[in-house]
Parts: sequence; C-alpha cells; structure tokens
Amino acid sequence: MTLRVDWRLSLGLVGTVVKWLALALVFPLLVAIYYGELSAIVTFGVTTAIALVAGFGLEQLRTGTELGHREAFLMVSLTWVVVSLIGALPYLIAGNGTVAVPVNALFESMSGFTTTGATVMGDISLDTHSRALLIWRQESQWLGGMGIVVLAVAILPELSVGGAQLLEAEAPGPGIEKLTPRIAETARALWTAYLGITALEVVLLFGLHLGGMAPGMSFYNAVAHGFTTLSTGGFSPAARSIGAFSAAVQWVVIPFMIAAGTNFALFWHVLDGNPSRLWRDVEFRYYLGFIGVIAAVLTGLLFTGAGFLAGEGVGLIGSFGASLRHSLFQAVAIVTTTGYATQDFNTWSPVAQYLLFVAMFIGGSAGSTGGSIKIVRWVVILKALRRELFTSVHPDAVRPVRLGGHALDERAIRGIYAFTLLYLVVFFIAGGLLFLDSGRVGLELSIIEAMSAAAATLGNIGPGFGIIGPMDSYLPFSPASKLFMVGLMWVGRLEIFPVLVILTRSYWQS
Repeated sequence: MTLRVDWRLSLGLVGTVVKWLALALVFPLLVAIYYGELSAIVTFGVTTAIALVAGFGLEQLRTGTELGHREAFLMVSLTWVVVSLIGALPYLIAGNGTVAVPVNALFESMSGFTTTGATVMGDISLDTHSRALLIWRQESQWLGGMGIVVLAVAILPELSVGGAQLLEAEAPGPGIEKLTPRIAETARALWTAYLGITALEVVLLFGLHLGGMAPGMSFYNAVAHGFTTLSTGGFSPAARSIGAFSAAVQWVVIPFMIAAGTNFALFWHVLDGNPSRLWRDVEFRYYLGFIGVIAAVLTGLLFTGAGFLAGEGVGLIGSFGASLRHSLFQAVAIVTTTGYATQDFNTWSPVAQYLLFVAMFIGGSAGSTGGSIKIVRWVVILKALRRELFTSVHPDAVRPVRLGGHALDERAIRGIYAFTLLYLVVFFIAGGLLFLDSGRVGLELSIIEAMSAAAATLGNIGPGFGIIGPMDSYLPFSPASKLFMVGLMWVGRLEIFPVLVILTRSYWQS
C-alpha cells in the first residue's frame, strides 16, 4: 500500500502547536504563584514541561515542507485531540474532585477546547480546586474559541505557507473570508478582534463590581467570564453560571454573546471604516431575527406563566423586565451555543423547552466562535427551498440562489445540504446510542434527555435537559458514553467532514 499523505509532516506541525501551547500554560502558573497555591505551581510546572517535551518530540518527525489539503485535514484533526490530551493533564496531576479520573479529565478538557461547556466537574469550588486550575478550565475555552490552528497560523511563520488549507479545514462555517492579502495577516486580524472584545468585556464586568452593581464579579471572575463568553464556551467558576450574578452582569454579557456569535470578519470591516457592512450582511440580519423571534416568544410565555411548570417561576410571572432579561439571555446563550444560564430551564414548561431545543440547531454565524449548524446554512437552505417552489411552477426559469447579492455555486449549495443532512443523521444516531447505553448501565435517562445530550455535545452547546440541565453535569453518564461524547464534541467542532475524510480509504491511497 502506497500512502499519499505525508503524516510525518502533519504530526510534526502538531508538535509545533503543542510546543507553543506550553506558553498558554504559563498563565495559570502565574495565577498559582500570585495566590500562593503550591500544589498548583507543581501541577502546571509539570504540565508545561510535558507539553514542551511532547512538542519537541513530535517536531522531530517532520521531514517535508509542502502542506497540501490531505496533510491539513490530518494536522487539524489531530491537533484538537493532542491538545485536549495535554489539557487534561492538570486535572489528573492535581488529583482533586471528579476530574481526577482519566475519562473525566479528557471529557472536561475536550469540552473546554471545543468550547462545548459540558462539564463533569461535580464540585466547582475553591474548596476542591485551585484558582489556577479553574482559570485553566476557562482559558482552554478561550484558546479553542477562535481556533487553535487559526492562532498558530497567526503567530508561527512555519505554518503561514499552508495557512489557507489549515484555516479552511478548521474554520467554523462554510468558509473563512480572506481579509488581507496574506492569510497569516487575516488570522492575526481575527485574533486581534477576538482579544480586543474579550478585554472590553473584562473591563466592563469588573467596572460593574467597582461600581457596586456586581458584588461577586471580582477581577478574577471578570477575566474568567471574559474568556468563556467570547469563545461561546459557557464554563463558569460559579456553580449557578451567570445566574449567580446580578441582573446588571446578565445585561452586559448578552451583547458580548451576540458579538461572539457574529462573523468576526464583520468587526474587521467596521474597524476598517465600513460600519455599514455589518447591517448589510444578510446572515447577520437573519441571526438577529432568529434570536429576536425566540426571545419574544419566550418572554410572552414566562410573563404569562405559560413558560413554567406548575408552581415554578413565581418571581417572574407578571414581571416583564425580568421575563425579558431571562428570555433574551437564554435565547442568545443557546443560539450562539454559549451555554450560559441565568435560570434552571428544567423548571420551564415543555413549550419553552421545545423552543430552546430547536434553538440548539441554529448556531451562530460562519466565522464566529459558535457551533451547531450555523445561520448561513439555514439561510441558503431557505432560499434554495423557495427557489424549488418557484421552479415547480415555472420549470423553464433559471433562478440562482443569491446570498448578499452574489449567486452561489450549485456545488456549494449541495455541500450545505450534505452537511446539514449528515449533521442531523449523526445527531439522531448519537442520541439513540446514548439512550441505549444508559439502559445498559441502569441510568434512568429519558429519550429527550439523551437527544438533548447528543445535540448539546455535537453542537458544542453544553447544557441539555433533565439530568444535564444548566445547573447539573454529565457526571452520571457511563465512561463509554463520556468517551463517545468526547468524540461528538471533537467531530462537532471540526464540522464532521475533516474527521470523516481522514477515515476514508481514498484519503490515504488515491
């Protein structure tokens, strides 16, 4: 058998990324030093050393320099696995709580880097875990938000040559817009916008604390939530998520979640002196429209009491302001796949939960940090369906599908249909397998809970319904189910095709 893939080059480039991941581990190490957490200093010192050794070791495999599409697919897919394995080490070395178990540590790490926000950390408190470990949990989401490989292309000269192929393989959505003549400059522009908006949120959140409007929002918490808002990650050092903080904090977080679900290329155009580009973008208008409709319906349900189970939501019924805040927050959190919560929506009525379940399949914009199917795909599907209805009546008409004034290639439309169908097939199969495995181990799991777990992990959303609600965790699942969901998070973050491609025989031989 003759291999047509330079796997040594791919692994060597993975090693380069892992080597530089050691630099990111310095941040929690500094936090440990600042707070005098001796055990955490050891934990992150050892992890940093392992990352350096593993990175340099893998780099030695590299023999070639020509990075093609095949090598890009392999490198991107393996990077997320290897980085998640390295990211699990602090949980294991610290040896505290439920994440001290290898399967749980990998689950938490993969959930972090893929910005899923599903957790198996049973006790999220400083009594069990160090501040350094908890900030690493947050930082892992921030690193994974815009994309580890996108960051690598932005800062590492050795990846700039094949940067276009790497960004195409990793970028969320049908494609990534080339903003500058050089792809490395585009990657830097995206990460600059990402960093700037994160910093702005941290300043505003901590400003609320200094102004007496957010008692629990210390600088540490402001940084922690800045990391996981812009990444649409949803991890929080607080067990009750954003619900643990004041209404002012919740209102501030909402626009930043919306920003996180927006195509970051649009922010570059705004800063480049073309602010009208934001509103002229058809995907952005649909994005706000979907959020607005879901939030409006939820507000009506909560305000009238129809959005709650009997005996629940007493404090919100009849209060329009509070109903609007919780509804808008939850609609944005689920559509953008951030996964934050201000309330336990397990106490909401089936109709309200059904709306949130539908929202799990919408997703943010292409080029955003959000997961799931993505707004632009739904826009194209709706336009293509409308064309089919028109051509059914006028069979001789030639009517291309247009997006933003440009006619779409029919191959791109077929690709969107194929991805959406494949996504739904994987979702249904995954939900069924999780339900069957729960019966095998005696876990009382309803089919709705199983399907929401599949949707939440494949779509990188985080919380689901029932035992995996926003105030609960994935801890009750069996090790086999957790490993399966680790795979779902990985496949979902890379949007299925890059992973499936490297599993085909033709990829390796033809």
